Amino acid sequence: MSTSYPKRWIVLGVICLAQLTVLLDNTVLNVAIPSLTRELGAGTADIQWMINAYSLVQSGLLLTAGSAADRYGRKKMLIAGLVLFGVGSLVAGLAQSTGQLIAARAGMGVGGALLITTTLAVVMQIFSPEEQPRAIGIWAAVNALGFATGPLLGGFMLNHFWWGAIFLINIPVAALALVAAIVLVPESKNPRGDRPDLLGALLSTIGMAALVYAIISGPAHGWTSGRVLSIAAVAVVVLAAFAYWENRVPYPMLDLDFFRDRRFTGAVTGVVLITFGMAGSLFLLTQHLQFVLGYGPLEAGVRTAPLALVIVALNFSGLAARWTKRLGMPVSIGLGMVLMSAGLVSIASLASGGYAGTLVGLVLIGAGAALANPAMAHAIMSAIPPEKAGVGAGINGTLGEFGNGLGVAVLGAVLSSRFAAVSLPVGLAAASSAEERQKVADSFSAGLEVSQLVGAVAVLAGGLLAAALLWRAERADSEMVVAQ
Repeated sequence: MSTSYPKRWIVLGVICLAQLTVLLDNTVLNVAIPSLTRELGAGTADIQWMINAYSLVQSGLLLTAGSAADRYGRKKMLIAGLVLFGVGSLVAGLAQSTGQLIAARAGMGVGGALLITTTLAVVMQIFSPEEQPRAIGIWAAVNALGFATGPLLGGFMLNHFWWGAIFLINIPVAALALVAAIVLVPESKNPRGDRPDLLGALLSTIGMAALVYAIISGPAHGWTSGRVLSIAAVAVVVLAAFAYWENRVPYPMLDLDFFRDRRFTGAVTGVVLITFGMAGSLFLLTQHLQFVLGYGPLEAGVRTAPLALVIVALNFSGLAARWTKRLGMPVSIGLGMVLMSAGLVSIASLASGGYAGTLVGLVLIGAGAALANPAMAHAIMSAIPPEKAGVGAGINGTLGEFGNGLGVAVLGAVLSSRFAAVSLPVGLAAASSAEERQKVADSFSAGLEVSQLVGAVAVLAGGLLAAALLWRAERADSEMVVAQ
């Protein structure tokens, strides 16, 4: 099927449409927080759970969703994901209380987990190995497009409609993708039909959800607080039990032998560090654009758009895939992450002078991400047997979620260690003179700069380590072929 499926590019469009609905919902809610606070009477804890219910359920279920897709059929799970996401969006849009909205967001998280894993798995099934790099590049570009357009779409909808519209707009998109998936997407699944690993699914869901929740809670409650330490301890114990169980069960959900493959290990290391540096640094960048340079939320979103536009241009045109083919995967990943690291350094060192330095940094980050992200996703997926494509996509998504949460938490903590106030507005309000306000602003800018540089080091380290491991894996493979 993967070498000759005639409608594969149309199917890719359907997959990207489904993926886009999930990605938009990761960011669109942030701009609606003032409206939700006002109209639903939502408190700080309610707002946190509205945001976190989606990400916690989604990140906790990614491995389980990928395993279910491999066993029961990727098309079936894609359809189920679209239905769940559409129904959850309808309930969220019509919610009359914070509890209803939180429950709806959790349901959307289940659908999101199914969609994230099945879309990438289907791409690996319907495209030939020669076409996979470009197809994965387009899939990855849609990720960037969702990140960039979420706040813009949310701001536009809130300017013209009530807050529920940001969820109801998902319904026609999900419905269109659902019809197209039923008609066009071919079914594929693991022909062996391995027995379901129910205990492994339960342990991975609880362990990953607890780990992500500990990371999310750390900045708010303190990393050494009893609450955070107890949740982190639960995560460590449960994930250790998961690893123990997977190493002994005849049909493991996650085969731990994957980690003995240098290609796989190098790619997963790169995914964690690249998302760590990127997510944390871009989280800080939005604060810089609004608090230091004085842009509003919508304008700040527009100012970050060049990053996504560069990724979309390079991947949709096929340029990034051609460069990867010419340079090879290790060099492409290494070069991509060097460019991204340079972009973060540019933002840290030049952003204080205005938007020009930030724009240079965003273009460099976009070019680097266009090279590195698809190459790493392809490396992970190609290191896993085709019948386990869903699990591979689950691993890729889980590591991305983990790196995102860790990056925001750790780089946010670096900023907090350099800047004493709760936030820049609070610090400025407490200042009693213009001179003190300037000192507060300078302190905040200095903290942002250090945090961005930490992110740059993480991305660079990830690139060099991933490239080295992938190069050694390719060298070992070539030596084995020569020996035979």
